[in-house]
Amino acid sequence: MSAALSMSNGTYDVPSQVSLQSRSPGVSTYIPPWTEPYIIGVAGFSGSGKTSIAQKVISELNQPWTVLLSFDNFYKPLTPEQSKQAFANNFDFDEPGSIDLDLIVETIKSLKQGKKTEIPVYSFTHHNRLDKTITIYGANVIIMEGIYALYDQRLLDLMDIKIFVDTDLDVCLARRLTRDILYRGRDLAGALKQWEVFVKPNAVSSVTPTMHNADIVIPRGLENTTAIELMIQHIQKRLALKSSLHLRRLKALGLNPKYDLDRFNNLKVLPHNNHTSGIYSILFDTQTDRTDFIFYFDRIANLLLELAIEQITAYDEIDVNCCKGYTYKGLRQAQDIVAVSIIRSGDCFMNSIKKTFPSISIGKLLIQSDSLTGEPQLHTESLPKTKAGDRFFLFDAQIISGAAAIMAIQVLIDHTIEQENIVLICSLSTEIGIRRIFNVFPQITIVVGQISRMDITESSSGSSSAVDDSDDEEAVPHRSKVERNGEEHLNSNSSKTLGSVPLEGVKSRRFADTDWPFRTRFIDSLYFGTD
Repeated sequence: MSAALSMSNGTYDVPSQVSLQSRSPGVSTYIPPWTEPYIIGVAGFSGSGKTSIAQKVISELNQPWTVLLSFDNFYKPLTPEQSKQAFANNFDFDEPGSIDLDLIVETIKSLKQGKKTEIPVYSFTHHNRLDKTITIYGANVIIMEGIYALYDQRLLDLMDIKIFVDTDLDVCLARRLTRDILYRGRDLAGALKQWEVFVKPNAVSSVTPTMHNADIVIPRGLENTTAIELMIQHIQKRLALKSSLHLRRLKALGLNPKYDLDRFNNLKVLPHNNHTSGIYSILFDTQTDRTDFIFYFDRIANLLLELAIEQITAYDEIDVNCCKGYTYKGLRQAQDIVAVSIIRSGDCFMNSIKKTFPSISIGKLLIQSDSLTGEPQLHTESLPKTKAGDRFFLFDAQIISGAAAIMAIQVLIDHTIEQENIVLICSLSTEIGIRRIFNVFPQITIVVGQISRMDITESSSGSSSAVDDSDDEEAVPHRSKVERNGEEHLNSNSSKTLGSVPLEGVKSRRFADTDWPFRTRFIDSLYFGTD
């Protein structure tokens, strides 16, 4: 065993090919990163430095939704008799039976299924579990830390890497005394008694054998900087592979060339008329100042909200008493509406949302792309309490790759919201983004202002032409349902200031996915006045 670092299984083989297929044959499935979390087990003697190393790993990885799951929170509740023994320092907290390993296994499996999971909180001052719990959802990396982290085979089977922190027992004793006296309300005599009677014997008989289950053994704990750096580098490589696989799966969702958007009745495009064309001309115009941009985007947002509301068909008949004794046969909306904004692009809709629904419940999802890999990452989710059957309006000003929208929809589904009750509302969307979303979630409704096309190329003269590929049904130049709804746009290369181009007499066309307005997030930057 190396003095710095040892790997019991030798080097790790990285697969040369990774399957991009979904888990369900014949069905396109989005696999979010939190259903395949990278699980790290950190074991060692009490006071060996497990928590310090786990915190060091968290700091160096700098991954969103990294969860430190301490075994200290999973001690079994004590009976009144056991509680008396604990306060007298006569209860053995260091034998395997004192920890609820079954609950730990259930918790890890729940997190791997992408479910919102409640973690118990244990008080060493009161020697019992507290009434409060910690809620965890969307964990990308889970670090399990405890003296028996490598004890149960069920947990070993769930781990991606297993670490044992090997520290001299005398050093462990000194650290444990400091911790127990300063932070756990124990006296010196009681702490020493526990060490001699329970902690040290269990460390020798039960904890030491688990060292053989480790992939990596780190002698001297946090002092062994070389071993820790090597371990972190290895974990970073594995996480990079995981991120790459996530991106490849996302890209593969829109690769089906036979995918026809015309067959989706749940794709609603804002009707093309002089009014909407004029507004979009102003929004695309580089000379439009910020005040006008906000005003006209709010106008488009109002139109999109009206189109989204038209998709709600659940209404109850009611009688409304009018003045002079008249009765009006009216309708009342049977479903409550919940607005969920994908920060910050979706916040462009907030003015229109609050004017249309003054008392609406609003949730937030912060999904950002990694600056190096481009992988979408869930940083924050805050959803209001809802009831079954509520209709969710999900807002994003622009859909480019569709990755953030797919992740946001998956978050809603993980919170037991049916696809049929989700309406995605956006101002601009690429065709590839729509393809990917419907490929995974065909039953949601999408309300969009304008859609670009995948099959348009630009010649050197600036004229547009369809891609010549007779095998691709979508490449054949024909008037699709989307075009019949008025999604012909001005040539983006015809002028830098589209707002100054007269609508009449100009041959209009739809933008391509690669055109600047559809491959660049500009709406939220202009709306909020940021670069």
